Amino acid sequence: MENAAYVGLSRQMTLRRELDIVANNIANADTTGFKVEQLLLGEEVGERARNAFVRPGVSFVIDNGVGRDFGQGALGQTGRTLDFAIEGEGAFFALKDGNGDAYTRDGAFTLDPEGRLTTQGGAAVQGDGGDIVLNPALGKVSVAADGTISQDGQLVGRLSVVRFDTLGVLEKSGDGLYRNASNAAPVAANDVQVRQAMLEGSNVNPILEITNLIEIQRAYESVTKMIENTNDLSRRAVERLGRAA
Repeated sequence: MENAAYVGLSRQMTLRRELDIVANNIANADTTGFKVEQLLLGEEVGERARNAFVRPGVSFVIDNGVGRDFGQGALGQTGRTLDFAIEGEGAFFALKDGNGDAYTRDGAFTLDPEGRLTTQGGAAVQGDGGDIVLNPALGKVSVAADGTISQDGQLVGRLSVVRFDTLGVLEKSGDGLYRNASNAAPVAANDVQVRQAMLEGSNVNPILEITNLIEIQRAYESVTKMIENTNDLSRRAVERLGRAA
């Protein structure tokens, strides 16, 4: 009976983690460039609570990390010159900040006092030759689909849009940023297009996430009931043994 309770407890722990992830998805349904996440579940075979030498062992549910759907979010017009969206999956704007290289799908950029193109958090947007510096005196900024930036008909630079062969090498770093957690090198994403005066919305489906929230709650209640029933059976078994003795 202890085995059933332990298995139920392992499932409850992953359900609580799933609840946090789904709640975070719902909270970011309107966050620019946010990618929906889900918990990856695994199986771990452990020893039985009793009769440890009896095979097979007991299978427990374990947290295998978080998976992300990097699918395209809807593009929306903003009318703001320094807003950019990537049309195409799996590509990112390249950035650089105090912690090194970073990547984002959030193209709501701005200019710092030196005229550098940056994120709202201050990370420098990278071009093919490094930081991108604009001169407001030269007038309106124009960006072509390939990321080429022009002012007053003069070429200023080109947005560095990159991708990784395996998106699993990217880890979240806060403020909509991702960082490369491996030695894999990014490559130019020449098969996507940059859209000016547009932003990419979250790819979260709120209705689906609310449905997941309800299912998680029901599953948690079901596992809790199973554990309570298991404990009740153990208690009654001990009471009967006591009376028999």
